[in-house]
Amino acid sequence: MSRRVNLPGASELFRGTGTPPAKTKSTTSRTTKSQTSDADRPVAASGRVRHDEKITVYVSADELIALEQARLILRKGGVVVDRGRLVRGAIASALDDLQARGLKADIVQRLGDL
Repeated sequence: MSRRVNLPGASELFRGTGTPPAKTKSTTSRTTKSQTSDADRPVAASGRVRHDEKITVYVSADELIALEQARLILRKGGVVVDRGRLVRGAIASALDDLQARGLKADIVQRLGDL
């Protein structure tokens, strides 16, 4: 009886987890048609949508609590989302408003209040 443990090889440890996401064309103006929506992105085995890029955003404790409360309100209404998806939706909404209303957009007013 051998005491040696069989470990996976490098090819098994470093294999890809799926097909890489399709590259999207970059445009200078934001339009819904030219960008990949969450529905068009590859989905991981867990059901989560894979994204190409990552940013880090620091928030206050009060902002984090407000985000969690918003997520729970949505969940109570039958819309189950994680914080990332909620934030991406808010960003998309703010950018759509900015594109449509320019300097009269809500985000411009909010940024002016900071």
